[in-house]
Amino acid sequence: MDIAKQMFHVVGMDDSGTVVLRKRCPRGALMSFIAQIPPVVIAVEACGGARYWARRFRKHGHSVKLMAPQFVKPYEKSHKHGMADAGAIGEAATRPTMRFVPIKGIAQQVFHSLHWVRERLIQARTALIHEIRGLLSEYGIVLPQGVLSFAKGCYRCSSKNKRS
Repeated sequence: MDIAKQMFHVVGMDDSGTVVLRKRCPRGALMSFIAQIPPVVIAVEACGGARYWARRFRKHGHSVKLMAPQFVKPYEKSHKHGMADAGAIGEAATRPTMRFVPIKGIAQQVFHSLHWVRERLIQARTALIHEIRGLLSEYGIVLPQGVLSFAKGCYRCSSKNKRS
């Protein structure tokens, strides 16, 4: 299955890999379609929203396999569009040596998201400190490297300016 923002593409295959179903499904009708079919293996490319959909599909008794996009890419046969992508995902999922991405629960996903956001904030802070140090050096003010040293150096600079 190729998941997207509004239109989902489903390619159904039997055990021999023969395509038995091709269906475009709007976002609002996807879960009613999934609820009507008997439990099957649903393969999805791991992307934004994939874990959400995997958890929803599992509630209806389906087995879900998530694959990293770089492992699906070799199976694409034509120009990139939803139905071709869904076929490539289905074909890749049938390979015996395919590696799958674990499906995280909500708690795991929240914990990972918090770490990701914290890491981004640290990177942004570091970039800003480097930029300020570079600008100050243009005026002959050289501050030591490191967050704590930077904070102490800025405090000393502002204290000197208040005294004058």
